[in-house]
Amino acid sequence: PELLQEAAEQALHQALAASKPKADQLFEAGDYAASLQTLAALKAPVDTFFDQVMVNAEDPALKANRLGLLATLHQAMNRVADLSKLAS
Repeated sequence: PELLQEAAEQALHQALAASKPKADQLFEAGDYAASLQTLAALKAPVDTFFDQVMVNAEDPALKANRLGLLATLHQAMNRVADLSKLAS
């Protein structure tokens, strides 16, 4: 968290930290639609993140931290839905 420099990445981190436990709980209970709906609330922070944050920063630690944040998001979303199937 101390490497989260931009307001948009801080907001995404906070939104993910708030949403993921509930989404995980719903997933474990078998309520996949509600789990996905909970994660859908991340749309605005994700959009803002990609509009305002350079993921491939020159600082390797900053870049790794941002990629880690996105990996956590990817893991949470793909647990409920294989997003690669939506592209086809």
